[in-house]
Amino acid sequence: NAEIKRWEKSSKNVDINDFVDRTIKWTEELESHLKKGNVLNFSDNNIVLSTYRPFIKQYFYFDKIITHRVYQNDSIFGFESKYENEVICFSISSRIHNYSVLVNNHIPSLALYVEPTQCLPLYVYDKDGNRHDNITDWALNQFKSHYQSDLTKLDIFHYVYAVLHNPIYREKYELNLKREFPRIPFYADFFQWANWGKQLMDLHLNYETIEKYPLKRIDLESAKIPKAKLKADKENGIIILDDNTTLSGIPVIAWDYKLGNRSALEWVLDQYKEKKPKDPTIAEKFNTYRFSDYKETVIDLLMRVTTVSIETMKIIEMMRQID
Repeated sequence: NAEIKRWEKSSKNVDINDFVDRTIKWTEELESHLKKGNVLNFSDNNIVLSTYRPFIKQYFYFDKIITHRVYQNDSIFGFESKYENEVICFSISSRIHNYSVLVNNHIPSLALYVEPTQCLPLYVYDKDGNRHDNITDWALNQFKSHYQSDLTKLDIFHYVYAVLHNPIYREKYELNLKREFPRIPFYADFFQWANWGKQLMDLHLNYETIEKYPLKRIDLESAKIPKAKLKADKENGIIILDDNTTLSGIPVIAWDYKLGNRSALEWVLDQYKEKKPKDPTIAEKFNTYRFSDYKETVIDLLMRVTTVSIETMKIIEMMRQID
């Protein structure tokens, strides 16, 4: 806002890229808003929950002016209004080692798996907030005609989610999935696949309330403040949280559920590690995170994500057998 005032008082005969104060990060969109004189006003309503990494949520300030590359998110999750939606997020990069798919009901990070991410929403909303199906009538008729069944658009959404998890599909079209939009085949027994997709979505959307897997917790007594570690020992089915606490009994299959180059469990461990921010101001004034403050929350989350991982892999193995 201060730069808007300074710009309005200037001769405006200088390139705005050279004009602005670089103590904040300027994008082309932000420079465009400056030229238009669009004043930024803080609103608590803009603070929303987002999915930053797989099974990791963060608060996010979602605003038309300072959010870089809004894309179509205003018609998917909304700004002033908060829209209910589900989106299938899949990786789109030739560099990926493991094709990744995860459903979300919160606005996701562009780099959900660190790689660029494309999202397929169940619904889109118009400027008046009216909800519309994102799956077209044409697509519905194609499926109805092929299967000679009175299926629904939600059934198709579940079906697509299952197909994108199918290991045979991923192996067969590995190169295509790295460079183009996925194409969806017609499999025999539509409703078996749609049911698998629904089961997977229920697991992945409700991971915070799903039944905890009974991992064994071992605590050592110590007078010292334990040092955070958050390391995985896959071979022995162990997670070392800190100097005092270890979780054991993690089945091998749980590590096989991967999103990008990490398993679901490893995403949780990575995001809860103590890391010094690169920005010196943030490191000095805002680096208040300590694992010890969230230790019990992380243990709870790891136990639930273990359940999600195991049940996801069970469904994926059933797909491999039927395909």
